[in-house]
Amino acid sequence: MVIEYKCTSKHSTLYLINLEYDFRVKRMKLIDYQDSRPIYEQIVENFKVQIFKGILQPDDQMPSVRSLSMELSTNPNTVQKAYAELERQGFIYTVKGRGNFVKDSSGMLMANKKEELIKAVLDLFVEAKEIGIPIEELVKEIKTRLGDDMKIKENRHD
Repeated sequence: MVIEYKCTSKHSTLYLINLEYDFRVKRMKLIDYQDSRPIYEQIVENFKVQIFKGILQPDDQMPSVRSLSMELSTNPNTVQKAYAELERQGFIYTVKGRGNFVKDSSGMLMANKKEELIKAVLDLFVEAKEIGIPIEELVKEIKTRLGDDMKIKENRHD
């Protein structure tokens, strides 16, 4: 088992472990080199997911810029840019000389994310209506597909 990096706080310690050595532990993949998005955006999105899912709790310490950049084999400026964006969006805060920490505003951030997702879905419904696809048909198809996905997930756990 190889510990790629850890986030610690008074609440918990998060270890991200390489799946090649321990297949039982899920690993959050921070960078996908096949993805067309910039690396710093991928880092931002993946940390946001970890915060939304509760993997990273308020006041958890983020990996240092240096250690994360070494582990990801990226330029430290890339990681710093990602952390600056996370701070700008309200996900983390910086303590001079101590590092970066997860901010305790996940409720507000989750509400904002929920509103953003609802707006995106509504925009898609408007687009569908404009090209002649009935909303009821879309909703029915979505429910069917979500139902199928839920069955697949349930079967995997058995």
